[in-house]
Amino acid sequence: MRKLGYLRVSTQDQRPDRQIDGLREICDALYIEHISATARKRPVYDQVIKELSAGDGLIVWDLDRAFRSVVDAILEVEKLKARGIGLEIVNMKIDTTTPGGMLIYTVLSAFAEFERRMLSQRTREGLAAAKKRGKRLGRPPKLSCNQIDDAIRHVRDGAKIDCIAKDLNVSSWTLRRSIRRRYARHSPYEPFARLIARTTSTSGDIPLNPQPGDHHEKRTAT
Repeated sequence: MRKLGYLRVSTQDQRPDRQIDGLREICDALYIEHISATARKRPVYDQVIKELSAGDGLIVWDLDRAFRSVVDAILEVEKLKARGIGLEIVNMKIDTTTPGGMLIYTVLSAFAEFERRMLSQRTREGLAAAKKRGKRLGRPPKLSCNQIDDAIRHVRDGAKIDCIAKDLNVSSWTLRRSIRRRYARHSPYEPFARLIARTTSTSGDIPLNPQPGDHHEKRTAT
């Protein structure tokens, strides 16, 4: 009988130390995944499930570390039971190989789902309230308005977008996007777009306003 531990954290910034400390001594192997609980595909989790055999056990630290919802949790446990595999939730001292453990597991799954939905609702309400007050949501811009204005002046003086972007430590695409967002709202933009196009390097640059049918290299969003 093997005990395989599954650990999950939502982002690369979060640390699974608490889960590791709780599972290290009772598991034969630990599998760590950095992914949201609501992700449709969880490669590491799928790998663990595939490796389990009859008589083995899936060990998790907490309920929400392994399952997306109450329905998902119950269905997964039923699949494991059909294969002769047990589930142990260490933090709750639940072992689904026993009738009492299965009963407690089902009830607690419902409470965990309720708590997650309440948290999601509070998050949405908080974001809506912040947006209503005019607060900017999401990541801060990479370039300030002053930096964009300086870049505009350099472009008008004949500098190339590539060189300006390098000096600002951003990609050419990020600089062009920043210019587009700032000046499309405050001034006639198309004449300036043509100016940028003329001053852009021809070494594989992505067009400022690509047209249908244009082909350019794939970029990574910043």
